[in-house]
Amino acid sequence: MNGDGNGNGSTGSTGNADGKEGPATGSRGADDRARTPSPARDRTRRYVLGGVVAALGILTGGILLEVLGTILFALTVAYVLMPVQRWLTRRRLSEWTATIVATLIGFVSAVAVFSPIFVTLYFRLEEVIAVVEDLPREFSVTVLEETYTLEAAQVQAEAIGYLQGVAVSIASSLPVLAIKFALFVLLLFAILLKGDAAGRAAIAPVPHAYRDVVYALARRARETLYAIYVLQLATSVATLVISYPLFWALGYDMAFTLALFAAILQFVPIIGPSLLIVPIALYHVAAGEIVAAALVGVLGIAFVGWFPDVAVRPRLARRSAGLPGSLYFVGFTGGLFTLGAIGIVVGPLIVAVFVESVDLLADEVNGDVRFAELAAVDAANASSEAPSSPDRDSTPESDAAAEAEEDADAAVGSQVANH
Repeated sequence: MNGDGNGNGSTGSTGNADGKEGPATGSRGADDRARTPSPARDRTRRYVLGGVVAALGILTGGILLEVLGTILFALTVAYVLMPVQRWLTRRRLSEWTATIVATLIGFVSAVAVFSPIFVTLYFRLEEVIAVVEDLPREFSVTVLEETYTLEAAQVQAEAIGYLQGVAVSIASSLPVLAIKFALFVLLLFAILLKGDAAGRAAIAPVPHAYRDVVYALARRARETLYAIYVLQLATSVATLVISYPLFWALGYDMAFTLALFAAILQFVPIIGPSLLIVPIALYHVAAGEIVAAALVGVLGIAFVGWFPDVAVRPRLARRSAGLPGSLYFVGFTGGLFTLGAIGIVVGPLIVAVFVESVDLLADEVNGDVRFAELAAVDAANASSEAPSSPDRDSTPESDAAAEAEEDADAAVGSQVANH
């Protein structure tokens, strides 16, 4: 009996043990299920992380607002130099070495572009002011046998004051510009070194079904930046090389300065160096130097404004974005007036990406059908769906049947509404 009691007791203890192990096993299973990844949980986690990154990015942009232009400039330059860094890596250079070489290319290019501007505005400012002061104080224009005198003294004074203010501003901001340039170089190196990781992180929250849209927008952005930096820069260099001998041969004392201004104006779409050539020609006309005006007008427009586009642009336009000049001009001017100097790059970039998104939407909805074909199809559908005119020869029986059908439809509609 004791044995039975012991046996029963042992059995009861075993049962208690089993009873205790049951919930433990169940809790472990719940923990395992909680730790087991699922597609829905992964997507939610990915979206949450993407939202956190976006929120922190906005906060970081607000804090770094004073250097945001430098950051955007470094991002765009790095995006253009990434193929160079990958090409160097494929040539058996280490990743660090390839990144350093690509960064040096960006550094030298930035110095080559910006240093002549600062040298001209700072060290040769007196010559520029002397040219402005030598302009006539008044211009006489004859229209329909009536002579009008235009006073230019006030405009000259404002131009001289503006140039002097620019010189003072550059001199006082040289330390800040040096720090921003160092920041640009460091950011350029970091983005080139970790660009692939940043790209993977940026595209991670995007569902796979929509990643083709991201790739299309990224391709358009890359082509636009190539057109701005490589194509426009090469055209500007060609303009500088061509315009300097031309201005020197025409007898201008500041031939290099004028050539530099023409090269900078090459970044302005459509009108470009004509912003420089036309005022010079008008100055000669006002001074009565018709031959000089004709020479600088014809030769300047032909060799400075037109020839670099014809000689350089077709050779490098294969990888450009193909953005129409009018839209590029809208992005250039809008970005310049809204964002300042960095808007020269950001404005056309935003316009190009917007145009690409519109093209993607049009292709998604309408395919390759043209607008005229869509209008014809819509008109045909509208005419087919239009109610036909009532038949004048309809019988009373047909009218009664139609009324009965309408009453039945109304009854069914009221029943559905009540339900």
